[in-house]
Amino acid sequence: MPAPTTATNGRKVLGRLSLPERNFVAEALRTETLGGVLLLLAAIAALVWANSGLKESYESVRDFHLGPASLGLDLSIGHWAADGLLAVFFFVAGIELKRELVAGDLKDPRAAVLPVVAALCGMAVPALVYALVSATGGGSLAGWAVPTATDIAFALAVLAVIGTSLPNSLRAFLLTLAVVDDLFAILIIAVFFTDDLDFAALGGAVVGLAVFWLLLRKGVRGWYVYVPLALVIWGLMYNSGIHATIAGVAMGLMLRCTRHEDEAHSPGEHIEHLVRPLSAGLAVPLFALFSAGVAVSGDAIEEVFTRPETLGVVLGLVVGKAVGIFGGTWLTARFTRAELSEELAWPDVFAVASLAGIGFTVSLLIGELAFEGDQVLTDEVKAAVLMGSLIAAVLAGTLLKIRNVKYRKLCEAEELDEDLDGIPDIYEQDNPEYHLRMADIYERKAAEHRRLAEVTAGASEENDGPA
Repeated sequence: MPAPTTATNGRKVLGRLSLPERNFVAEALRTETLGGVLLLLAAIAALVWANSGLKESYESVRDFHLGPASLGLDLSIGHWAADGLLAVFFFVAGIELKRELVAGDLKDPRAAVLPVVAALCGMAVPALVYALVSATGGGSLAGWAVPTATDIAFALAVLAVIGTSLPNSLRAFLLTLAVVDDLFAILIIAVFFTDDLDFAALGGAVVGLAVFWLLLRKGVRGWYVYVPLALVIWGLMYNSGIHATIAGVAMGLMLRCTRHEDEAHSPGEHIEHLVRPLSAGLAVPLFALFSAGVAVSGDAIEEVFTRPETLGVVLGLVVGKAVGIFGGTWLTARFTRAELSEELAWPDVFAVASLAGIGFTVSLLIGELAFEGDQVLTDEVKAAVLMGSLIAAVLAGTLLKIRNVKYRKLCEAEELDEDLDGIPDIYEQDNPEYHLRMADIYERKAAEHRRLAEVTAGASEENDGPA
């Protein structure tokens, strides 16, 4: 995702995006916001289903097994959602990361400093908060990674539901945080949640990835080539002991995301455009449907705030994320002598940092991996993720609403296009042709006003004349 402008030599932190980056952000936001709304609806449906008289049917569907046992893929519906469908989500994340590294603002080390430092602090501080709370209360440290993830789709859904405007620079900051966040979440899953390795299956997956890469380099086209190969790679990766979603990331990173002269879009951008709706509209909501269905009662909610593991997750998401991202951003600006854009204030950064405390998809996934084998604690941690995300959403929504009038004015200024050429006027202020067009527009408007004034004056004289 596009990163906001950061600075080392007097440039602005969270300044206005370039026009191409603005357009890319706008396109990405439309898909992510719709996906986030579907994700929110799926989570609500899961909670209602799991807490109604149909609870047993929810569990029976979630735990129903299907798939070829001879290939080691006799999995429950819940596991197919977590290991299979989320591979599509991480495939898109891999493409986003590749684009940022080779064609986006993360290509420039100076521009990459802010989102990378903010994301790292936004993962380290929640993990530290969890560890302190859990260790103090005598709980397990296994869930330290649960509150480290941000769910950008859910965060954008919250913005859509509460109707809060947000300048493109802040939206881009949030999107870029999510990309870097996803990268480190992938590394955490690969390094800390890999069981005993099956080197034969892993070797097969590596060979499959090498074939995938060679086909891409040779320019071979056709979904009928890549989809079957991707399924084989995924199945081998699953059987290797490494989480199967890593296969999706690896394939996403292999796609070319730079454009040739005769291309309107790179292959990576084209495939992302095709697959993102599948990820945001189907894969992630179905994962939420079969992962968010936990029992919610007065006792369960009380347990969230009394058990050290679950309290650590809640405080990690609500306090750790906000403090980590805000602190990382402030420190970066402080030590690079950068200045915050004059259109924004530091409370705006804190509000967005609080919004990043909405950790859902990846947090639920890590919760399942961290406490695998302990279904009771897994469900309690999931409830903690839901509770922490809800509190973060309410807090961020309140903070953003306070500044919404200011945000609306900034958004209107960013979208204003008085000369109707399809390019916002704010991006044409240094263009002489723009000023000539605007002078012509203003002259025509002034002439129209003069003509109307003359007509009005003439009508007034007729009315005041002798009867």
